[in-house]
Amino acid sequence: MRKWVDRVVLGGGWCASVAGLLGIVLHFGAWRRQVLVLAASGASYLMLGAVVGLVLFLIARGWRSAVVAAVLVAAVSWMQLPMFVPEGRAASGPEISVMQSNLLLGEADAAAVVRAVREYQVEVLTVDELTPEVAQRLAAAGIEDSLPYQFLQAGRAAGGTGIYSRYPLRDTKKYDGFWMNNLSATMEHPQRGPVAVFAFHPVPPSVDFPVWSSELGTIREILDAQDGPAIVGADFNATRDHSAFRDLLRGRFVAAADQAGAGPLLTYPADRRWGPVIGIDHILVADGTAADMRSLTIPGSDHRAVLARVQLSA
Repeated sequence: MRKWVDRVVLGGGWCASVAGLLGIVLHFGAWRRQVLVLAASGASYLMLGAVVGLVLFLIARGWRSAVVAAVLVAAVSWMQLPMFVPEGRAASGPEISVMQSNLLLGEADAAAVVRAVREYQVEVLTVDELTPEVAQRLAAAGIEDSLPYQFLQAGRAAGGTGIYSRYPLRDTKKYDGFWMNNLSATMEHPQRGPVAVFAFHPVPPSVDFPVWSSELGTIREILDAQDGPAIVGADFNATRDHSAFRDLLRGRFVAAADQAGAGPLLTYPADRRWGPVIGIDHILVADGTAADMRSLTIPGSDHRAVLARVQLSA
């Protein structure tokens, strides 16, 4: 009987290990097929199979199989553990609080957004899915008291995007060639001077995969051309397990969550009992360091907002 139990446990171990290996492959692949890109959204969960496999092999005393699983666990640890380790270095310039929020087709609670802005003393807010109606509700809730400078391109459904700032904005720009509004502006910080602010929202890969891939490529070109300090707030519709997202970080920009050691910061879907399960909302930084990053619940939205405390370089 013990022999059959060991075989079953070993079989379960190999199934779990194969799942872990599949997660690693999905993470590293530069996939050009929609189904594989969507599957890569859950690659980190599949990687947990490597740990389960190792435990099952040890229970069944399958020592050679355990060696294979241990190699997979080492690879997964090398990929995942750095997310939880702060960089430990700080910039020497002024500190700024940045928030990014997807407003779910304008259905999010505008008063809750404004309360978060006040509570966390947010100086830059980027928003996606900004409709004319929710822009009016944000104004009625008093957002201009905290963030009086704005560059808003409201739109129907998911198309609208906006930048709110405590400090003056200039050189505002709406980028052509995107399905939804993607924006930038230069913020005049009283201590640091000009700081570029970007608000991006590429189309979801589940809606149109070729467009999503193309838009992320265009965003990388925009960011690669940027000099000086910059902040990005975006619903990229991409997780860190997507190579298209990691490509954005191969230049000057760094994910604030990585700098702060905040982990994956799951943000979507936030309106389900079992959610959120993936992190697709991000803040990126150039010439600065995020000392802290967290997510916030915004009632009425299917995304959790993300908030970062960033210290700019002098």
